[in-house]
Amino acid sequence: MGLEVQDLDEGKSQVAHGETVRETANMISFMADIIGIRDDMYIGKGNAYMHEVSDAVKQGNADGILEQRPTLVNLQCDIDHPTQAMADALHLIHEFGGIENLKGKKVAMTWAYSPSYGKPLSVPQGIIGLLTRFGMDVTLAHPDGYEVMPEVEEVARKNAQKSGGSFTRANSMEEAFKDADIVYPKSWAPFAAMEKRTQLYGDGDAAGIDALEKELLAQNANHKDWTCTEELMKTTKDGKALYLHCLPADISGVSCADGEVDASVFDRYRTPLYKEASYKPYVIAAMIFLSKFKNPQEILKKLEARAAKRIFE
Repeated sequence: MGLEVQDLDEGKSQVAHGETVRETANMISFMADIIGIRDDMYIGKGNAYMHEVSDAVKQGNADGILEQRPTLVNLQCDIDHPTQAMADALHLIHEFGGIENLKGKKVAMTWAYSPSYGKPLSVPQGIIGLLTRFGMDVTLAHPDGYEVMPEVEEVARKNAQKSGGSFTRANSMEEAFKDADIVYPKSWAPFAAMEKRTQLYGDGDAAGIDALEKELLAQNANHKDWTCTEELMKTTKDGKALYLHCLPADISGVSCADGEVDASVFDRYRTPLYKEASYKPYVIAAMIFLSKFKNPQEILKKLEARAAKRIFE
């Protein structure tokens, strides 16, 4: 798209010296058209921070400080991972031959074992919050103690009611996989544990963080049977459910001894997985495009008429 990229690390910026969010947002926006933020580690912090930045640049534009209001793209926060969820949805649209064909499809969004701790909640929350809007039958499955944010579950329920789909919870991977059209086995940390970690980081309690990590790794190890196997895949719709993952996956016998998915399952879906991942840049580009033009349809028609080659010769 011809963009020039500047990578801002808070630890190397004036934020580390006490500069406020409002100051930083305006300072980096003098020469910026788009701000992308990824802040997914701390519950109750990331999404709130993004809103604070957005409000600051909106006010800066209104006050005449900024010539234009930069577009803010949520690249992942503590609540949602919209670019990933939309890329996943676009993948499903292509795989099933149209958005109208998603209605009634069964989706198993399930927790899966990982030998690491602290994976964000934003992927499962993004999936249940988005796919329920298309009339899909979405099941969220996880062991006891691995709950997601209750307010996100409520969004999923309301979406399902409006769309004619359904949202259910299960404590069994087998139950979620049975007759599923789509499976999404993905590890995440318990909501309560992520809240505790946020508090520990805020207090600068390094010993507490180390203790929590050991506790969560031991908790994960009790659920090694939560993994996507060939046997489980056979129980899906016609034994051919579409396997999704945001990548990188923890692959048993490849990237770890025991993980989220059998190597044979992952290898069989490798090409579709790469296609799934390939849609994210286009989703981000679309978000930027839609925010910058009042009549995007007309702009697209002009671009089509121009027929410019992607590669300059």
